[in-house]
Amino acid sequence: MKPRVLQYLVCPECRGALSVAETARTDGEEIVEGHIACGGCGKRFPIVRGVPRLLPGVIAADKLATASQFGWEWQEFDALHPDDDTYRAQFLDWISPIEPAFFRDKVVLDAGCGMGRFAIASAQFGARDVLAIDLSDAVESAYANSRHLPNVHVIQADIYRLPFGRPVDFAFSIGVLHHLPDPKGGFKALVGHLKPGGSIFAWVYGRENNGWIIHVVNPLRERLFSRLPHPVLYGVSWVITALVQPVLKLLYAPAKNVPWLQKLLPYYGYLSWLAQFTFRHNHHVIFDHLGPPTAFYLRREEFAEWFAEAQLSPPRLSWRNENSWRGWATLDHADSRP
Repeated sequence: MKPRVLQYLVCPECRGALSVAETARTDGEEIVEGHIACGGCGKRFPIVRGVPRLLPGVIAADKLATASQFGWEWQEFDALHPDDDTYRAQFLDWISPIEPAFFRDKVVLDAGCGMGRFAIASAQFGARDVLAIDLSDAVESAYANSRHLPNVHVIQADIYRLPFGRPVDFAFSIGVLHHLPDPKGGFKALVGHLKPGGSIFAWVYGRENNGWIIHVVNPLRERLFSRLPHPVLYGVSWVITALVQPVLKLLYAPAKNVPWLQKLLPYYGYLSWLAQFTFRHNHHVIFDHLGPPTAFYLRREEFAEWFAEAQLSPPRLSWRNENSWRGWATLDHADSRP
């Protein structure tokens, strides 16, 4: 933990100010092991392996189950590509139409950081500070991957009870909100941490064009795959990837240059995107789809209502890979915060 992150942090229980109470081990300016204490309620929070663990006292069982899944996942798949350029390109694809220059000198909140790939990209695009939070043990990988960057701060925290006292310029959540027990509640929690004029971006699973997943894959995920031990699910998803990858490479990848073939191939928008990636990447994608205990698929109208109810500016909504929704909007006035 870099001590300067304390300027942003408050106690998740009482919102009191936090300070370093104990430093057991350091590495340069990093506090690797120690404790933070709240000046209000007196509660102490550990710093473990460089990450402050600012978790509330009670976490619901369904949230813990989902956190367990993603914690294992992002420690196993802690690197998918050999270079940062690929991660930056993926990030820009997800957050389109936002460009790198947008991040310059902003305080950014990455809500559900996983292994830290998009927090790193935000920092490299020039963010002043990136507050990368995750409820799961994925923070272990995120910290290991990002600790060399002075403007990335990894924090283990609950999205519903974020430990931040100062508002942020930009909050984003990619692939996280639809796995929460209350996705809209998680979105509203993020909006509540924006400064006036700040903005929020979210990417969620779409309901449109996903009928086969909703009616076939989703029931199997809920009743079978999400209940498998993680190593077993890893093996099952590996076998599925071994069957799917040749189809992606031999059929969907060449179809990029054959318009008539694109119209014949099912789920072309999404599977053609996957066709560009390695076996390892797509193994992770399939594991990611099959494992979470909770997943919601949202209609465009439902997603748009989130922004309206939070009294944000009219959102810029866009359809990604014909199976998911992007949304970006601004908090225009101080009195419009939920």
